[in-house]
Amino acid sequence: MELLKSLYWRHATKKMNGAVVPEVEVSQIIKAARMAPTSSGLQPFEMILVKNKAFKERIYNEAAKQSQVVDCSHLLIFAAWDQYTPARLDAVFDNMEAVRALPKGAMDDFKNSVLKSFDTWDQERQFQHAARQAYIAFGMAIAAAAELKVDATPMEGFDNAILDALLGLEKKGLKSVTLLPLGYRDEENDWLAPLKKVRMPLDAMLTIIE
Repeated sequence: MELLKSLYWRHATKKMNGAVVPEVEVSQIIKAARMAPTSSGLQPFEMILVKNKAFKERIYNEAAKQSQVVDCSHLLIFAAWDQYTPARLDAVFDNMEAVRALPKGAMDDFKNSVLKSFDTWDQERQFQHAARQAYIAFGMAIAAAAELKVDATPMEGFDNAILDALLGLEKKGLKSVTLLPLGYRDEENDWLAPLKKVRMPLDAMLTIIE
């Protein structure tokens, strides 16, 4: 299985060499994230792609002091909806109807049942649900990068509030969730690159019920 081989190859690159990832490959990684499954097909997140070196340096200095942020070729940021609103669900289901050539309103019953379920949740729970959907896409992007032999470093541990302010996310109803620097490993200075990949034994992670 080629994907499994690619996942054995990848690691959370600790030092990138600054080489530029071809735009066609970055596009493929983003398209893979776009194709991720999400709850009710809502895709309640957006991606922000930062190529500008000065802006990456600003993110590094103000919100995310990890060298990959400035050493990477492209910085991909995943941001989730802060809540589920009727307007957002209208846009999602209008798009479904258009793509599937359905009559206007054909998805209303399903849309209204989804909206009703979210109405019982407070805003924080809604955001946390949306963030988990963003994580699915985040994983797809990491796997796609590995298949292309593009290094990627999954990142939390940054100042979400500062990053949100830098990106103007609040006025878009978004909150940052994760960062994914894309680039190529610096073989000489990436201390993790020569080390064996470590995972827990499968029998410690898997329970089979027959």
